[in-house]
Amino acid sequence: MEAAVALASSAADVRQSPLIVIADDDPDIRLLVGTRLRRFGYDVISASTGDEALAAIYTHRPDIAVLDVRMPGLTGIEITHRLRHDPELKDLPIILLTASVSGADVAAGYDAGATDYIPKPFSPQDLRARVELLLAGA
Repeated sequence: MEAAVALASSAADVRQSPLIVIADDDPDIRLLVGTRLRRFGYDVISASTGDEALAAIYTHRPDIAVLDVRMPGLTGIEITHRLRHDPELKDLPIILLTASVSGADVAAGYDAGATDYIPKPFSPQDLRARVELLLAGA
């Protein structure tokens, strides 16, 4: 496990483009978000379940995670909560991308530690702007 973590860390150090893990159980959303982010110059790893997303985050140490709130397995909120309690990943920017826009759902996302919350439907340009702000450290 330690060798895998070291390998992932060294891979992040030589990365040419920022890496984003996107997770959504809707294949159309994954395709749209992945295609747009790649066009904007980012590397993307896609996951269709929360468990796949968490594994990708631990393996690849992305620069940002874009997570759907409701997915099979772990939810985006559960992943966010776990990452915020991991000393090595507690500062990973996390965008929750979801159709759940009630006040309680938004509050639950921020309470878990989400950095940003984008409601569906969303504008790819808005997603890009928010990703760029987070990468810039805003």
